[in-house]
Amino acid sequence: MSLMKEFTKGFWELLPPFRLVLGLCPTLAVTTSAENGLGMGLATAFVLACSNMLISALRKIIPSKVRIAAFIVVVATFVVVVELTMQAYFYALYVKLGIFIPLIVVNCIPLGRAEAFASSNGVLASGADGLGIGLGFAISLFSLGTIREIFGAGTFWGAQVMWSGYEPMAFLLKAPGAFVCLGLMLAAINLISARQAKRKLEATRLAAAQA
Repeated sequence: MSLMKEFTKGFWELLPPFRLVLGLCPTLAVTTSAENGLGMGLATAFVLACSNMLISALRKIIPSKVRIAAFIVVVATFVVVVELTMQAYFYALYVKLGIFIPLIVVNCIPLGRAEAFASSNGVLASGADGLGIGLGFAISLFSLGTIREIFGAGTFWGAQVMWSGYEPMAFLLKAPGAFVCLGLMLAAINLISARQAKRKLEATRLAAAQA
């Protein structure tokens, strides 16, 4: 099993919001700015990587009947670490993200990776899986937050980036705007995937014809 493959699959093949369609609640709720999206994404990435590794290390001693409860306890432990760290060093961001930091405990991405991967694979592979998918999630939230902030407020990371006469599309900073942006990004990614699959099929047919 290639650690690099396990790490990089989270950047496209298993990109959480757009390929797995998981974690949509924080994806839609906190991405009103690039800072919020990146902060939430990195917090989730830390929890994913650490919980995956610990669950993998304990997978042989966790009884199967209580594995989900055990997974939740492990994830909750690292969420508390993230929450206390953010309260101490990034309090302004912590206030902006609000309830969505503790809600990482029940986010389907950490629990899903624990059940689907960490519970049946080694520690290093599970760490690579969690970190890759977590960073893919962070990039997704950062990208969505950047689009919504630039076009919805005319700013990036709080600094004005659009021309002085630009009229911000405040609609994008509201819940319907989040759905619109997410849908457009999802459509673009599906289009790219379809074209990649078509090129791969054509290359396979060409290779078969030349053989």
